[in-house]
Amino acid sequence: MRNIYITDRFYWILGSIIVLFAFSFGVGVLYPFAQVILLLFIAIILFDIFILFKNKEGIQATRLLPEQMGLADEVEVILQLKNEYNFAVDLAIYDSLPFQFQERDFVIEIEIAALQEQDVSYSIAPYERGEYRFGKLYVYASGFIGLLQKRYVFDLEEVSKVYPSVLQMKKMELLALSRISTIEGIKKLRRIGHNYEFEQIKGYVQGDDIRSINWKATGKRHSIMVNQYQDERAQQIYLVIDKSRSMELRFNEMRYLDYAINSALVMANIALKKYDKAGLITFSKKVGATLKAERSKIHLRKILEQLYREKPSDSEADYDLLMKLTRKMLYGRSLILLYSNFESMATLNRVLPYLRRLNAHHLLVLIFFEDEEIKLFAQREVSSIPLIYQNALAGEYLTEKREMRAVLQKHGIQTILTTPDKLSIATLNKYLELKSRGLI
Repeated sequence: MRNIYITDRFYWILGSIIVLFAFSFGVGVLYPFAQVILLLFIAIILFDIFILFKNKEGIQATRLLPEQMGLADEVEVILQLKNEYNFAVDLAIYDSLPFQFQERDFVIEIEIAALQEQDVSYSIAPYERGEYRFGKLYVYASGFIGLLQKRYVFDLEEVSKVYPSVLQMKKMELLALSRISTIEGIKKLRRIGHNYEFEQIKGYVQGDDIRSINWKATGKRHSIMVNQYQDERAQQIYLVIDKSRSMELRFNEMRYLDYAINSALVMANIALKKYDKAGLITFSKKVGATLKAERSKIHLRKILEQLYREKPSDSEADYDLLMKLTRKMLYGRSLILLYSNFESMATLNRVLPYLRRLNAHHLLVLIFFEDEEIKLFAQREVSSIPLIYQNALAGEYLTEKREMRAVLQKHGIQTILTTPDKLSIATLNKYLELKSRGLI
C-alpha cells in the first residue's frame, strides 16, 4: 500500500461523482445512476491496481554517471529505463540530486511503449569541488487507466568527485599549441632576441628576424635560410594561490578561488607541455598545499589532487608567511603566477612591500580580478538620482582597480587584471608573452 499513489485524474473523477450524488438529493432519478458510476469507478480502481502490481518488477532503471566531473563543466547523466509491462506506461522520474545543486522539485516525465527500453538524460554543472552524492531514484508508473501510480524505488546511491576542470585544461592546451590559436584569443608573439635554444634551419618567411639568417646555409641552398630557436626549457613556474576570504567572492555561481584553481591546472599543464617545471603553493593565514617544481610524468596528477582538496579560508592572507616559504622552497629565479584579489588600494599598499621583495628575487605576475557585473552596471544609462549615485560608486571601484594595476607596474611588477571568465586565457597569454620576450 505504501507504493500506491493517487493521480490528479482520480481526484477529478471522484469529485465529479460526489457532485453527482449531491445533485441526486434534489433529483431522485440521478441517485441509482450515481451508485452505478461509483461501483464502476471502484471496479476500475481495483483493475488498475491489478495491472500495475501483477508484475513485481514492471520497471527497471539504472543510472550512468561519470566517476569524475570537472568544475563548471556540463555533465550528462543518463537514466536507462526498461518497461516490463505489456502496455505503455507514463513515468514520473524523481532523481535524488546532490545537496550542492539545491534541487528539490527535479522531475522528468516520459512515456515508454510496451516492453521497450529508453534512455533519458539531463545535464548538470557543478560549481563546487568535492564529493557529490547521488541518492535513490524514484519512478512513479501509471498505466493506460491513469488513476493510480505505482512507486518504484531504486537504490542507486553513488558518489562522483568534482575535480578542477580537465576539459578546460585540454581545451587550452589545444589552443596554446595550435597554429590557428589566434582565432580563439591566444596571442602568437614573435620572439625578440636570441635567448633561446637552437632548434633547426628553415626557409625564411616574412616576419622572421633577419639577424637569424644563416649565410652558410643560404649560400648552399641559393635561398634565404634562417636559424630557428625554441624557448629555453626547464624554467621553474610556481602557481601561488591566495585562499583568503578575498577569494570567496562569486561570479556566475563560482568562487574566485575556483576560477584560480581551474586556471592553475591549465597553466601547470601548459608549462609541462613547454618542457618547463611546474610547482604549486597555496596559502592564507597558514600554508596549504606545497609542491616543488618538477616535470615528471605523474606531476600533473599530483597538482590535480592537491587542487581538488583545497578549501577556502576565512582569514586574511599572510604575505610575510609567503615570503618565508618562497625563500625556503624556491631555488634560483622562478616565474611566480600569484592569484589573489584586492578590493581597495589600502589592502594593496599593506602587502606591496612583500610583493616588491618577491619580485626582486623572482619574476612575479600578480593576477587579480575585475567584476564584470560592476562594469556593466557602470555602463548603463541612468534616469534617477539613486542610480547616478550607484553608477558613480561603480565607476570609482573600476578606477581604483586600474590605479592598483598602475601602481604595481610602476614598481616593475607584471600584472593581469581580468574578469573571472577570461582568467585562463589572460594568464596563458601573459605566460606566452614572457616566454617570447625571454624574461623566463
